[in-house]
Amino acid sequence: MGASDFSKLPHIGESVRRKEDYRFLTGAGQYTDDINLANQRYAVFVRSPHAHATINSIDTAAASAMPGVTRIFTGKDLEGKMGGLPCGWLITSTDGTPMKEPPHPVLALGKVRYVGDHVAMVVADTLDQARNAAEAVEVDYDVLPAVVSVSDAAKATALHEAAPDNHCYKWALGDKAAVDAVFATAAHVTKLDLTNNRLIPNAMEPRAAIGSFSRANDEYTLYVSNQNPHVERLLMTAFVLGLPEHKVRVIAPDVGGGFGSKIFLYAEDVALTWAAKQLNCAIKWTADRSESFVSDAHGRDHVSHAEMAMDANGKFLAMRVHTDANLGAYLSTFSTAVPTILYATLLAGQYATPMIHVEVDAWFTNTAPVDAYRGAGRPEATYLLERLVTRCAWEMNLAQDEIRRRNFITTFPYQTPVALQYDVGDYGAAMDKANALAEVAGFDARRKASEARGFKRGIGYSSYIEACGIAPSNIAGALGARAGLFECGEIRVHPTGSVTVFTGSHSHGQGHETTFAQVVAARLGIPVENVDVVHGDTGRVPFGMGTYGSRSISVGGAAIMKALDKIETKAKKIAAHLMEASDADIEFEGGEFKVKGTDKKIPFGQVALTAYVPHNYPLDKLEPGLNETAFYDPTNFTFPAGTYICEVEIDTATGSVRVDRFTAVDDFGTIINPMIVEGQVHGGIVQGIGQALMENCVYDKESGQLLTGSFMDYAMPRADDFPMFKLDTICTPCTHNPLGTKGCGEAGAIGSPPAVINAVLDALRPLGVTDLDMPASSARVWDAIQSARP
Repeated sequence: MGASDFSKLPHIGESVRRKEDYRFLTGAGQYTDDINLANQRYAVFVRSPHAHATINSIDTAAASAMPGVTRIFTGKDLEGKMGGLPCGWLITSTDGTPMKEPPHPVLALGKVRYVGDHVAMVVADTLDQARNAAEAVEVDYDVLPAVVSVSDAAKATALHEAAPDNHCYKWALGDKAAVDAVFATAAHVTKLDLTNNRLIPNAMEPRAAIGSFSRANDEYTLYVSNQNPHVERLLMTAFVLGLPEHKVRVIAPDVGGGFGSKIFLYAEDVALTWAAKQLNCAIKWTADRSESFVSDAHGRDHVSHAEMAMDANGKFLAMRVHTDANLGAYLSTFSTAVPTILYATLLAGQYATPMIHVEVDAWFTNTAPVDAYRGAGRPEATYLLERLVTRCAWEMNLAQDEIRRRNFITTFPYQTPVALQYDVGDYGAAMDKANALAEVAGFDARRKASEARGFKRGIGYSSYIEACGIAPSNIAGALGARAGLFECGEIRVHPTGSVTVFTGSHSHGQGHETTFAQVVAARLGIPVENVDVVHGDTGRVPFGMGTYGSRSISVGGAAIMKALDKIETKAKKIAAHLMEASDADIEFEGGEFKVKGTDKKIPFGQVALTAYVPHNYPLDKLEPGLNETAFYDPTNFTFPAGTYICEVEIDTATGSVRVDRFTAVDDFGTIINPMIVEGQVHGGIVQGIGQALMENCVYDKESGQLLTGSFMDYAMPRADDFPMFKLDTICTPCTHNPLGTKGCGEAGAIGSPPAVINAVLDALRPLGVTDLDMPASSARVWDAIQSARP
């Protein structure tokens, strides 16, 4: 079935209410911290108070003697019994050497490298006993100089012996000499320096894990708040613990948000799993919010210089970019791919720029590891490009939408100069719809009205594109991926005609239990409520790669479609037998099997029952049962795109910025459930505006202490910070997956930050403010206004 036929099926494009919401709204959700096992103890981690220090000694004697304490583990106890935490993506430097990959011990060995680094694990009968004992562990440190910024990393004290200059790799993409030659003769060159600020994910549910071990069958079970349980198991068994994979079961129950921060294999997960066998008990750990601030993987943190070469009419000729990326103290699971493969390949954006060269230097610093955060490289690329494009417009005296139109890609497929090939799109249509929805024609009148009230008003554009469903596996492998990027789906039709779907994708707020059910119900012509979706358990679900990169419906959904193809093929043979016809003459539509050219038909439910009650059934030709599994490895990325328009009002007396209007027009291809898509876009926009105006992770430059370690200092957006968003879509279905879908989970967080900052600068330009980094807080805006005054 092709994407165009699929999009016309019942249930597709309907705003079906989320099936999972009833249990969440009635308090019946089951998160990791809700689970308690027999013979369970509690773990608390002793964490480093220093950003950089050698460990002279760890004295656990007094703590071990405290009431309820079962055992205290340090790095020495784990040394030689397991490997370090692995990095899942190998990057090769421009000189052909592999990236520096220093050891990442589960518990610190001889040295700590950031505030929050794991020093010891205390296990006790109760949580309070574990906390009390953790405070009694005495650690003797020699404090070393710390470095927190990429600009200082090269000359700072080395974090790792493997990287004496704190440099992990230098990576590049594009033809530098050819790009430089274009710049040498360009009519105009626009330059921009900018910082993409570090963020702390702060999912509603903090990370949690329970490790257990069964001596009866020599099997481990890990309950964990995680986005991809199969990948968690693979990394932990193959790279760290050296266990047979079938002896480890990972269960990710309901997960209260992830945003990328729950993709990775963390030290706590390994330590709990391993220690469960050592102590012959279940061990539970749940992070408190302060712990999450210092120990969860952070996001973003790029410092970049970008230049665009243009002709006299504002046509883009070439672009060159240099980025310094902060990796933190250790390499997290996918950290190395974020500022390279997931960033540089998106720098073409929606524009037909003929030549691009990008160079990335990645650095170790005494900060929490940095990894994928909603968008993962795509927001960083879009922010840089869309800020640069708007500056190009201002320098060329062109409107922000006009310079974009002059440079939009208009023919497809389109091969970009940064490796990707876009299959389809209509960027002009998205721009037209966004301009109309945002009522751009009335902006000048609104600006004058703001001026009359003593405010400055600005408008900002962002025309983003992202690559979703990282693929295919063989190409990704050649680029350094150490795992496959396929997905698996199993369809189990029961005798009564109801269906259970087993998917390797994982839902942690996306609504998979509804959208996947809609896909299956549409194909089989059954009610949505007759379809259940199972995910998040390596003991029940075939191998899968989890949820990240807006891949679930386009990759996981495509795997389900392939399994449904097999179901339909077999079901047609059963129907042909029942109606005494050739299976080549059987059609399936609307839940009924029909013989072409006749009025013979039977419902899907009858075929399902026959599959399991095979009386008068050609067992020599057909197996009983109706259960099929399929794997899907995409042939290309999918490419959601759109245009976002933001209007802000600024009080110049205080620097306060208010988002007055926000319009988003996206192209997500085929949309399964518009309500769920709208919710995803709303959430993404809120996170993007949060980064643009308020969120900012700050470390003290001298001590390396986290200064924004709680919600008192790390500002999170609230509902009253936003206007009603105006949303709409266009549709150019993806050409290479059977659903025509593209993915929607990250778009809002990708497209919104540059739209907001461009609007802020548009408002401030008459005052002489020409540049401003995120977040555009009141203090920063006020300072910029004062600095621009004569």
